[in-house]
Amino acid sequence: MEDKQIVELYLMRSEAAIAETEKKYGRYCRYIAYQILYSDEDAKEIANDTYLKVWNTVPPQKPDPLKPYVGMISRQLALNAYEKQHSKKQGGQVPSVLEELSECIPDNSREDIGESLELSDALSRFLRALPKRTRNIFVRRYFYMSTIAEIAGDFRMKESNVTMHLLRTRKKLEQFLKEEGFYL
Repeated sequence: MEDKQIVELYLMRSEAAIAETEKKYGRYCRYIAYQILYSDEDAKEIANDTYLKVWNTVPPQKPDPLKPYVGMISRQLALNAYEKQHSKKQGGQVPSVLEELSECIPDNSREDIGESLELSDALSRFLRALPKRTRNIFVRRYFYMSTIAEIAGDFRMKESNVTMHLLRTRKKLEQFLKEEGFYL
């Protein structure tokens, strides 16, 4: 079933919308959650919570396409669950990924919603300007929170090359954000 048809089911408040979302995007939601929580059980729970959140937000939202909307909800729910389960010092993939990004995204940009939206827009522009392969590596690491080893395997690269690729992209992002006025 196409995304527009699924969204129409949500708008009509048909419970079939949840079943269709699960059929089309269940694996995707579980993948995102698993990359953050490393638990099949937690990933299934996050997927179910995602369907409920989509149910509660459509309407008034009318996401088009549906996949990124569902993915963002899954990711945020998984990050919230991670925060509840772990302190930052306990290790794992999430703290290291967030620490890497903190090197190039200024703290002062997270203070108010207006600046957050501006930062989000700037990040989107930055990503669109990157070569496809670079963008995909960056998104795999910082959105899907894939390990360096997973990225290296999928892109047929050495882990050291992935690490260097990400470092250079973060430096370009930092420079871009400075030019955009996000650093005081």
